Amino acid sequence: MRGVFQLQKSYFSQKAIFSLFSPQKLPYTVIGFGILVRLVQYLFNRSLWNDEAALALNIINRSYLELLQPLDYNQGAPIGFLMVEKLAVQVFGNNEYALRLFPFVSAIASLFIFYELAKKCLQSRQAAIIALTLFSTVHIWLQFATETKQYSSDVAIAVILSFILIGIERQQIKLRQILEFGVVGAIAVWFSHPAVFVLAGIGTSYLFISLFQQKFLFSLKLLAIYAIWTFSFGLSYFISLRNIASNQSLFKSWAGRGTFPTSIWDFGWLFNAFVEFFHIPLGLPDIFLGIAILAFLSGCISLWVQNRAILLTLLAPILVTFFAAYLQKYPFSGRLVIFLIPFFILFIAEGTVAIRQIRDRRVFQKVSTLILILLLVPPIGTAAYLIFDPYTKQEIKPVLAYMSSHQQTGDTIYIYERAEYQFKYYANWYGYHQGDYILGIDDLDRQDGQGISEAEWQRYTSDFNKLRGKQRVWILLSHLRRWEDEQERVLAYLDGIGKRVDTFEKEGSFVYLYDLS
Repeated sequence: MRGVFQLQKSYFSQKAIFSLFSPQKLPYTVIGFGILVRLVQYLFNRSLWNDEAALALNIINRSYLELLQPLDYNQGAPIGFLMVEKLAVQVFGNNEYALRLFPFVSAIASLFIFYELAKKCLQSRQAAIIALTLFSTVHIWLQFATETKQYSSDVAIAVILSFILIGIERQQIKLRQILEFGVVGAIAVWFSHPAVFVLAGIGTSYLFISLFQQKFLFSLKLLAIYAIWTFSFGLSYFISLRNIASNQSLFKSWAGRGTFPTSIWDFGWLFNAFVEFFHIPLGLPDIFLGIAILAFLSGCISLWVQNRAILLTLLAPILVTFFAAYLQKYPFSGRLVIFLIPFFILFIAEGTVAIRQIRDRRVFQKVSTLILILLLVPPIGTAAYLIFDPYTKQEIKPVLAYMSSHQQTGDTIYIYERAEYQFKYYANWYGYHQGDYILGIDDLDRQDGQGISEAEWQRYTSDFNKLRGKQRVWILLSHLRRWEDEQERVLAYLDGIGKRVDTFEKEGSFVYLYDLS
């Protein structure tokens, strides 16, 4: 009986594995895994970090009409995104779950739509599944899927627009289709700033193709669609985007990070930005960058041979975004370009399969298998790890809870400048009101960019010196610049002018009790 039971157990286990990983079910297993990882991050409910808190303060403290005005704290976000966020807070309350709901839903929806896009664009089902696996497990994409920022919906809108518009040349475009395609694009630019690059890229590519094929009537219909997009974008620019474009603080902040080329002849920047994309935001280890680039280029060659229209339309948003960076209009860096992740992944997946399919070369099949393993194992491993140890960044909630429960009447609370936005968002939750605390001096980075200059450090030591003579002073730190050992520098100075009495630290956030008497 025991042997029969073991045989039955083995049979059902094999059947379950086959059911999950059969060619028909595998895509939905991958999607299910992607949903699970994102759901765990969402339910974990980590503290809002600095940028989230800064945007959240605008959302909760402004009316719908006031959200049309330039945002406080050097923040910028699409109007549609802000309106949805405001509605979520009003319906579900002022909490992290409400603030992160729209990015989370966008991330889940994009998994399903991306798979349909991959099947539409790539030359094999195998390539589509590889693309879906990569897309589901990119680390930075998992992070922004549950953050109160617009980057998750940027990706979703890029995928939706691509799915709707790619293949438009095979349709019979009549007045109804002109209005439908026009309205979709017109709405998209209000919900995603980089949607204009996707629209411009795909739109320009199809206009070029139709003119090359001498389909002049079709070209006129395309121009009618593009006119609707252009009008909507112009209106959006007049109401909102021009304020962001004229924000010199934001421009200097991004320019200081090397996100723009120095001139139109700066091809070194172009090469470095292209290569860096595979590291951030795609998240591939440095040792695998060459492999990923090889797969990307192989995918370009494969589509050139098999479907040049798809090649052009997938490349176009990437090229347009680089062009915008050369015009000094849009930074090509990190989270601002994660909307391009789907396009890069499609090329990588196509290239991996294309190498395998080179005829009469068994060695290429082995190379393709190796590429597949090296590209998939790191992101899948990281995603699986996040199920058991969810992502954290600046866990200020337990720090505030500790300070609130241990402070005594007459204690002084000093908020280090970089913790200001997080503290302001959570202050009421822990019973703090204006007048109960001291905010540090104004934003350091407004003086001369990232980090702490010597002039700024003198301003801060002067601020700290005003606390001398107080017996119990709580110093709250968060959102520190780690590469400059900012925390060690601050604590060393405070240790020099007083005695550290208590310490409580969590990931990215810290509170220290000092006797400065």
